[in-house]
Amino acid sequence: MNLVVVGAQWGDEGKGKIIDLLSPYFQLVVRYQGGENAGHTVVEGGRKLVLHTVPTGVVRGVTSLIGGGTVVHPPTLFREMEELRQAGIEVASYLRISKSAHVVLPIHRQAERISESRRKEKKIGTTGKGIGPAYEDKFGRRGVRVGDLLYRKVIEEKLGILFTEKYREEAPEPGLLEELLSWGEKLSPMMVDGAYFVNSYLREGKNILFEGAQGTLLDVDFGTYPYVTSSNSSAAGVSSGAGLSPRFIDHVLGIGKFYSTRVGEGPFPTEISGEIGRRLRERGGEFGATTGRPRRCGWLDLVALKYSTVVNGFSGLALMKLDVLDGLKTIKVAAKYRLDGKEIDFFPPDPYILEKVEVVYETLPGWDSSTRGVRELSRLPRRALDYLEFIEDYLSVPIWFVSTGPSRDEVIITPSGRRFLEGIPR
Repeated sequence: MNLVVVGAQWGDEGKGKIIDLLSPYFQLVVRYQGGENAGHTVVEGGRKLVLHTVPTGVVRGVTSLIGGGTVVHPPTLFREMEELRQAGIEVASYLRISKSAHVVLPIHRQAERISESRRKEKKIGTTGKGIGPAYEDKFGRRGVRVGDLLYRKVIEEKLGILFTEKYREEAPEPGLLEELLSWGEKLSPMMVDGAYFVNSYLREGKNILFEGAQGTLLDVDFGTYPYVTSSNSSAAGVSSGAGLSPRFIDHVLGIGKFYSTRVGEGPFPTEISGEIGRRLRERGGEFGATTGRPRRCGWLDLVALKYSTVVNGFSGLALMKLDVLDGLKTIKVAAKYRLDGKEIDFFPPDPYILEKVEVVYETLPGWDSSTRGVRELSRLPRRALDYLEFIEDYLSVPIWFVSTGPSRDEVIITPSGRRFLEGIPR
């Protein structure tokens, strides 16, 4: 069985926890897009593990591949591997990296910071990690790929093109060539031909989990462009980023929260200011795993989530942080938008349209009892169950998993989720 796990909102939904939960059912986990601008968090045994480039499967000792659709900054990858090693996880035993993944160079990080500072009031809200410029050079056919790092002559030629054509400098900074060769030497034991590697698991009938970064509404083609990331963070990125034919994808699991968050700039229709917004941020720990930036918080936007459902074709949903809503007297849910005086039930991703919409809310009663750590659906308050049913009815997609706390075991597996797990070949 092949499963894609993808963010259903603006990223930061809690994909790491669900991938960690599912990893033991799979023999290969593949990160198919993005770079170190995304962080996946796993809370295990009282410790918090934050992964940026390394796929989450390594935490469970599952072979994991950094796919060809990613961009990698090797020094950051080496540092992350060492931090995990110190935590008792021997990453090198399980980690592989596609030779066709692209390399984030020092000039990329510098260029992104300069570009963002020049935008002034039109900032995108990037992490400054060089991800965007690395993808620009990939599609400009002047990028350096991981496999290139094994060949001095190839790197010399590519750096010459890159610096004369793109960055208008006579030569790269001193020592860069030797630094890149040292990266290649360290990475060489982990390098594979990504598409062949993935499809060898397919031919052997192994289960493969594809791990997305960021979220659908940040997808470079389907998100709120230009306030997006630089890759296809929806399920659409799997084939190009991992080398798997779309006909072999069996299920797509969308990860969302029971409310909404967004980091960086761009329109956010259900954003809440004031006391409730601060409460969601503080109780939900809504600060970026990669940057530490406070996340903007808002009510659940079902119009946006329905759009993600259409784009990805979700088989099921995992919704996170139900416990953050404990104690609220009422809970609002965006059910429609009003645009130019007319009600609409579709999500317009164009920011100049989206920023004009007025949200039409449904108001649901909250619950007083705690849901923190609840592991059985029957133990949830009746009004919490009503909230889940409202979401399922609106989206016509079953909820498979409900997270009720940060730890890996604080999760409810619903009957439909249980059926899904039982259907995975063992």
